[in-house]
Amino acid sequence: MTDGTTARTRHGAAALTGLVLGLLALGPGLARGFLLSYDMVAVPRQPLTAMTFGLTGTLPRHVPSDVFVAALSAVLPGDLVQKALLLAVFVLGCAGAAALVPTRRLLPRLAAGVCYVWNPYVAERLVLGHWALLLGYAALPWAVAAASTGEAKRVARALVPAAIGGFAAMAIAGLPTLAIAASARGGVSTRSGVSARGGASARGGASVRGGGSASGGLSGPWKRWGRGVAGVVAVVVGSSLPWLVTGWLRPSGVPGAPSAVDAFAPRADTPFGALGSLLLTGGVWNAEVVPKGYGSGVLVFCWASLVVAALAAFAGRVWRADRPAWGVGLAVAAVLGFGVAAFGVVAAPALKGLIELWSGFAVLRDGQQYTAPLVLVIAIGAGLVADVLVRLVQPREKEGADALAGGVAVVVAVLPVVLLPSLALGAGGRLRPVEYPDGWDKARAIVRDDPVRGDVLVLPWATYRAYPWNGGRTSLDALPRYLGRRVVTRDAVVVGSTTVPAEDPVARRLDPVVAGGGPLVPALREAGVRYVAVDAETGPDAPWRARLAGAETMVSGSGLVLYRIPDPARPDEARAPLLPTALSWIVMVTLIAWSFVTQGTTVTRHIPRIPRRGRAP
Repeated sequence: MTDGTTARTRHGAAALTGLVLGLLALGPGLARGFLLSYDMVAVPRQPLTAMTFGLTGTLPRHVPSDVFVAALSAVLPGDLVQKALLLAVFVLGCAGAAALVPTRRLLPRLAAGVCYVWNPYVAERLVLGHWALLLGYAALPWAVAAASTGEAKRVARALVPAAIGGFAAMAIAGLPTLAIAASARGGVSTRSGVSARGGASARGGASVRGGGSASGGLSGPWKRWGRGVAGVVAVVVGSSLPWLVTGWLRPSGVPGAPSAVDAFAPRADTPFGALGSLLLTGGVWNAEVVPKGYGSGVLVFCWASLVVAALAAFAGRVWRADRPAWGVGLAVAAVLGFGVAAFGVVAAPALKGLIELWSGFAVLRDGQQYTAPLVLVIAIGAGLVADVLVRLVQPREKEGADALAGGVAVVVAVLPVVLLPSLALGAGGRLRPVEYPDGWDKARAIVRDDPVRGDVLVLPWATYRAYPWNGGRTSLDALPRYLGRRVVTRDAVVVGSTTVPAEDPVARRLDPVVAGGGPLVPALREAGVRYVAVDAETGPDAPWRARLAGAETMVSGSGLVLYRIPDPARPDEARAPLLPTALSWIVMVTLIAWSFVTQGTTVTRHIPRIPRRGRAP
């Protein structure tokens, strides 16, 4: 069997393993219908609107992921698009992590892949509905391998899922590539075989490409290193432009809300405190999304033992002279990511001060998401542990050693699934598909066919819902994605006793009116609101009806009540500039297309092969 065939077999086996794990994790959630869980909302066909592109007053957290979903849902049912994206997280993540383990053995690689997609980090973010972030998480191993080559085209190709995911996805997949690109070429030039200090590296001889003196010869490797780092920076920035432009050119600015630091700080979901929980790949701020049964009993101590062993194995491998080119950079990214995550725990006042100084530091509030490189380190370390155990129990002279070694590797590979069983079957029953009530379709048709312009206001005046037809499970309001108009909701987030202020300027302007007790129609008409939708468990006799005197009831049902306000005003809303937004999309799409326009491109091309025994590593 050739090296290429062997590599394809390993990648295929890891991808198939990821698919099986995805099927097991989603379980009954794979049936027809839509999964609504916290921030994860899917609709039958998502329209392309100004809000989809981040051109309204809301922050572009959904850019460009919603555009991508809208394009796919134009040709496929929306629920199938949602399931395909979730399964892709498991397939890409498992295959990518498996490919990074420096061994030719298949089972240790699969152990790393299983560990990477089956852990508290994935479970908590999945239930929290952060599917776009998880796209970046799945892209991270591929970006790590690509960044170690310093080739911008490969990095751009590897980061496509993260570019689709948007801000959070690029934060956890794009930023680590910078550390990896810098470390992979700053100390040792694998092409020249000479270290930056002038000594011979472990990867080659002492000559420098192009010849010359020691000082002159270093210019070539350092120039290549500089071009490589600059190329990776350009790729990360270019892939992020759609949300960067609409976010930072937003007329109302980027709110900071220092008071939200405590609300979104990592919390303890194990007996080891908040920092220990982060180290064990958990610690998310929302206690309601912690996997059932996780954090107590003997299983969490077994998981902690596996994590410690994996970290030790990874550290030992990085310390060796024949370490992978990405080893040091990934270790640095993992340490920095853990430090960012811990910032809100150990130095909350300092983080609040930074946000007051510059609101952009608010992106560090939900710090747990930045531990993704640490999770990858643990997964690779788990693969190394399995590889060591296989070598220890596989002395060639003993009969049956191969079977024993294979059994040991299988045990390590399935251990994450055994230690976290509550991720299976729809995350322990939390992900169950539902259908939207008939009233939603009627409301969408009425709004779509109405020639009179105007926004849609959603009541009750809150961000999240507990729809009875969704089993009472918490989810983001779905109407902004369901309707083809500008939808105004109160986007303030309440976490415990803390309220994070609304970010939409229209919602902030209407908040005193809606929160008060007087008539709504005059103020809403002046604000340019054409429709009012009551989409929670309240019916047509809800208290809102008395406040909407003068509005016409268009749809009345248990799932949704729609009112129409006559003759709304047409106020001008300050929006992100159109031309820079259009240019940002052109740059990103061109960058993605360029990354794939190359002869012989395959999805696994940038994964380095493991040398055969007897060859130089």
